[in-house]
Formats: sequence, C-alpha cells, structure tokens
Amino acid sequence: MKIHIFNFSLFGINTYVVSDPDTRQCAIIDPGMIDREEERVMDDFLKRNNLKVTNIINTHLHIDHAVGDSYLKNKYGVPVSANALDLPLGDRMQQQAAMFGIQGAFDEVVIDSFLNDGDVVNIGNGSLLVIQVPGHSQGSIALYDQKDGFVIVGDALFQGSIGRTDLPGGDFDTLISSIKNGLLSLPDSTVVYPGHGAPTTIGDEKKYNPFL
Repeated sequence: MKIHIFNFSLFGINTYVVSDPDTRQCAIIDPGMIDREEERVMDDFLKRNNLKVTNIINTHLHIDHAVGDSYLKNKYGVPVSANALDLPLGDRMQQQAAMFGIQGAFDEVVIDSFLNDGDVVNIGNGSLLVIQVPGHSQGSIALYDQKDGFVIVGDALFQGSIGRTDLPGGDFDTLISSIKNGLLSLPDSTVVYPGHGAPTTIGDEKKYNPFL
C-alpha cells in the first residue's frame, strides 16, 4: 500500500492517507484538519488521486488527532474507527480544546466501529493489523502493514522519544510495556510513522531511544 503524509497545523499533527493503488480505496488515519483550508488540501488530494475513502481511523482521540473526524465522516459518509477505551476523550473534544487554549466549537467524536488488538482493517487488497499500545491514552492503537513493512503508531513512539503520559489516561509504565511488547517485537526494518515528527525504524529505536 501507499502512504501519504500531511502535516497539519494543530500541534504539527501527522495525518496519514493509506491507499491501495489497485482499487483506489484508502483510509485516513488521525485526521488533523482544523480549518477550511486544511480540509480543502485533503479533499483536493483525494480528488486528484481518484481515491475512495472507506475508513476513518484514530490511533487515539486526543483533539489534534481527531479534530477532522466529523468533517470527513459527514462529507464522505464513512464510519470512524477507534478503540472503545478512548470514548471519554471523544465525548470531551470541547473540554480538550479548552485545556489546550484552542478557540472554536468542536463536535464530539462518536466511534462507529471499535478496534481491538489483533483486528484487521482491510483497505482494498491491503490490510492493517491493530496493535493495542495503551499508555499515552487508555485506548491508543498502532496500525501495522506487514507486507509493506510500516507501522503507524500515533503518539506511542517517536524518533528518540515516547509519548507524554501526563494527560488523562496516560501511564508511563503502561506505555513502556506497550512499546516493548507490542512494537519492538516487529522486524527491525519496520518503518515507524509517528503522530508528530519524522519517521524512524524499529531497529533505530531499539538502539538509540533513551527511554527504551
């Protein structure tokens, strides 16, 4: 599958479009579009590449990763998928905005389809394996494409760092355990696409990440 990265303005969030080049079906992961201009960037990309949106997936429901959910759901008529343990975050989008000093009115995020460890999300002829990685939030998940050798990890793991654990639902020991048991068991060559910042690899994080 192909992967395209958008870097949107709200905390420099990485939004991913994962697509199957044969069927033109795609999933949008962690939609971070906060205004009409960013929504237009996404719409233009989808139209230009003749992509059909079949999935909206959240690695977790902190506001920067989910602020574009309602727009995409309403425009393209597709369900939102995430882990059920993040339901309280989806219910509190407006409170999250206030906590971070973000102005505006924000819709609650309703999870239409729950994703759990071991589930498989099909995107045309491709697929993503769900790996639960709690610790940054209770319901954090990663999405692993074994065939193409990449994993989208949300805010669990970064190049040389890990996700913060001081937000509601965060826990340092849980996060470290999730990374070591759920992510570092993947092949060293696996490309890691984080929620913020540059890609890395599992092998590099094993060697150089000071938290691990």
